[in-house]
Order: sequence, then structure tokens, then C-alpha cells
Amino acid sequence: MAILGAFIVPHPPLIIPEVGKGEERKIQKTIDSYHQVAKQIAELKPDTIIITTPHSILYSDYFHISPGQGARGDFSRFGARGVSFSVTYDEDFVQSLEAMAERNQIEAGTLGEKDATLDHGTMVPLYFINQYYSNYKLVRIGLSGLPVIDHYRLGRYIKECSDKLDRKIVVVASGDLSHKLKEDGPYGYAKEGVEFDKEIIEAMGKGDFLKFLTFSPDFCEAAAECGLRSFIIMAGALSGLAVEADLLSYQGTFGVGYGTCSYRIVGKDDSRHFDLIFKEEQMKIAKEKQKQEDAYVRLARLSIETYVKTGAYAKLPDNLPKEMTERRAGVFVSLKKYGQLRGCIGTISPVRESIAHEILRNGVSAAMEDPRFPPVREEELVDLVYSVDVLSEAEPITSMDELDVNRYGVIVSSGRKRGLLLPNLEGIDSVDEQVAIAKKKAGIYDNEEVQLERFEVVRHQ
Repeated sequence: MAILGAFIVPHPPLIIPEVGKGEERKIQKTIDSYHQVAKQIAELKPDTIIITTPHSILYSDYFHISPGQGARGDFSRFGARGVSFSVTYDEDFVQSLEAMAERNQIEAGTLGEKDATLDHGTMVPLYFINQYYSNYKLVRIGLSGLPVIDHYRLGRYIKECSDKLDRKIVVVASGDLSHKLKEDGPYGYAKEGVEFDKEIIEAMGKGDFLKFLTFSPDFCEAAAECGLRSFIIMAGALSGLAVEADLLSYQGTFGVGYGTCSYRIVGKDDSRHFDLIFKEEQMKIAKEKQKQEDAYVRLARLSIETYVKTGAYAKLPDNLPKEMTERRAGVFVSLKKYGQLRGCIGTISPVRESIAHEILRNGVSAAMEDPRFPPVREEELVDLVYSVDVLSEAEPITSMDELDVNRYGVIVSSGRKRGLLLPNLEGIDSVDEQVAIAKKKAGIYDNEEVQLERFEVVRHQ
């Protein structure tokens, strides 16, 4: 069996004595667990160690795999230049993984490296591993903004490459948990942070990798988590394998969650292909929602499916309600795939002759023109879940006290810059947060004066 084991580890630089200068003793359980992990890796004697890290090069639509013969790095930015590393990359493995990803339409490869220096998400694990084992090559893989299912699939291809090349490998998933566990921590407190850590630690300890795939993006953002997608790549590498999980430690001493867990492979288990289970469950959700769609959402679906399949705009059906054909309003059309946003485009004020025409055009724009995402492909249509937001006319307000995150959306304006945020969004619990996100979307700085408007929404989903 090519994959020998896998590990989830945190990466706080202060765990290194030369950086922590005594502070590291406050997370001694994490240190002790790290030594256990390093000893286990030495006993497994892998040819290649795969490290997935949130702090390597990150692209929204591409997994970066570090290229070349090797790389160097040190902890100089953390005040410990003398703690340095030099690694040799497994070039054959990298080449094989890149080719396999391309064949399977996963955007991954070695292009776009601007800085070859090792990141601390890689060096912290190596600090401990190198104390016990050195006869290995490394593959360093960054995360991406692609859907979680693509992270899992990349992990699957890691496994396939190890089988193909007959490499003995271990996977080290580097990543901290929530960064918002304490008011006096470096990032403050959020209730979602505590909840996230509780749920992820339970899933880690049970080897429940399906749970990794089901956290909502808004919840993860509110929790300010770091390593989930790193863990998901690891889970993909263990797809179809029976594992024994050993949760070695969890600490949140400094307001950031540090979890350490090891996974020993004990055989095969075809019930543990969690990407297939996840897709099946999401398709059931999508089909159930489709049964409940009203005329607004059905029209959005018709608009997008017609354009993706034919390249032409759909014609309006004859049986639409009068409020759709005789009334004008701003409309936002949103698409989600597997619970993650797949596109959202809308108009603040009406620009077409009716709500129905607004939906037709904005639906196509959401699917094909949202700059954050590639255009929707025909094979994705079965997985999409739609919502349509019909906006009331915006009204000026003079104070944030006149806002309510659940009832009102907000529009912020400064000169020609204008940003909008819909109401009742998961993970946004305060007016301050709502306005801050709207300003960020508009490119408005905190010190700029803004004009505020509010609007109400009728959401169809």
C-alpha cells in the first residue's frame, strides 16, 4: 500500500523555541503531540512526504504545486533566522500529479510561483519531522479558492500517483483551526469559532471526513478557520481506505485552535469515498429544492439552462404571474453548487421592462459573467440550486441605527464607488459587519465618508 499514513498538524511559529522564547511551553500538549507525529513518520519511513499548506502560494482558481529541485526557508520573519530548512522536491511525483490533474480537469500545476521560499505552514512540521527522519523528498501543495470537492479530488489523485509511481508516502495536512476563540486573542472572538473547533475536532477524532465537506463557507469565514481545505486534500488521499484515528491533542491557549491527529491505515473500505457520498447528498438536496421552486426560481433555471445548452436567451413562458410581467424591480440571481456560491449578479434598480426580463438577463450574467467564477458548464446544471431576490426601491438613511441585518440590505456609496449587500446572509450578524463588507466590495476605505441606503428583499428559493 503506497500511502502509509496521514496527519493533521497545526503550524504556530511560536511553537519553535527560538521563536517562542518560553511562550511555547504554554502549548506543551501540542509540542508533545508533534513529537509523537514525527516519531510515527520516522517509523513509517516514507519515500515522499506530501505537505498541504494554507500559506504557500494561493490562487482562487488553481492549486499551486511547488516546482523545481527544491527550496529553502527560515524563520527570519519571526525573529529566528538561524532556524533554517533546505528540502529536495520529488520532481517525478510533481510531474505525475500535474499531468493527472490536467487529464481530470482539476486546475493544478507548477505555474505562477513568485516566491520559492518555504512558508511557515511547511517549516513548522518539518522542524519536528527532521529531528527524527531525514531520508525523504517533499511535495508542497497550496490550497485554492476552488470548491471543497475539488480539494478532495486532488487528494484522490495524490493517492493515484503514489500507486502509479509505487511511492511510499505520508500526507501531512498543515493547518490551524479557528482564529477567533478569545476576546484577548490576536483576532478576537466569534461564537462560530468555538463551535467550529468543537465540530472539527469531533470529526477529526472519528475520522468523519464527510463532515469536513459539509461546513458552510459563511460559517467557516465567520470562524476564521485556517486549515479545513488542507485537511480535505488529506481526506481525499485516504479515500476508500479504512483508518484508525488518534486525536493526540487540542489546545486554544492563544485564541487560535491547534489540533493534532494521526490516521493509521488498516485496510480498504469502499464506503469511505466521501466525495461520492457528498455529491449524492447534494444532488438529493438540489432535486428536492427543484420540486419546491416557484415561478421566479423556475424562470432563473430556465434562463440559465437554455443559455448554457444553446447559447441563446430563453423566451418568456406564457403562464407567468402578472407581478413578474407587469412590475419592474431590481433583481439578484444567485446560484450555489454543493452549498457554495457559484455565481451572483443583479441590478440594484430595474433596467428592463419587467421583473421577468430582469431575471432572464441576470440569470445568464450570474452563470456566465460573474468575474469570481468560470462560466457554468452544462454538466454542472444538475447540481445547481437557485435563488432570486427581488429588491424594493432603495431609500436613503442617515444612520446605521436604521439598519437591520435580517430585514434590510444596504447600499454604500462614495463618489462613483457603490457597494451592495443583501440582507439575511449566513454568518453576518451585525450591522457593522454588513456595512464593512459592502464597503469592501465597493473598494471604499474606512476613512472615506459614505452615503447609506437601505432596501428590503423578497427572496425566492
